[in-house]
Amino acid sequence: MTVFCDTSVLVAAALQAHVHHRSAKAVLDRIRRGHDTGHASAHALAETFSVLSRMPTKPKLEPADVLAILEQDFIPHFAFVALQPEDYPAAIRDLVALGLGGGRIYDLLHLRVANKLALDRIYTLNESE
Repeated sequence: MTVFCDTSVLVAAALQAHVHHRSAKAVLDRIRRGHDTGHASAHALAETFSVLSRMPTKPKLEPADVLAILEQDFIPHFAFVALQPEDYPAAIRDLVALGLGGGRIYDLLHLRVANKLALDRIYTLNESE
């Protein structure tokens, strides 16, 4: 299967203490074993770095620790797909037309990337998506 994971899945897969770690890690394991082909938005990589390096984990994950996680668990196994520059204003306009703002723009950007791909499944832990 060709699958797409958003930031919520990547973060959960990386953190053993995360409530959804087991299910997210199962998705990651299928990708790492070559059973599924993994895709994510390019900004998911940056978001995952941001979230993991600022979370109050014990012990604290330093930026170098997070980079090691990304380089071991995600970068070799996923195709990270970027939007075109013109996709960003269009996404913002569409969100505004729906009367929405805030962090939902990031969820919409994930979906815009996913819509550019031929996918069998999209994985997210965000109930609103």
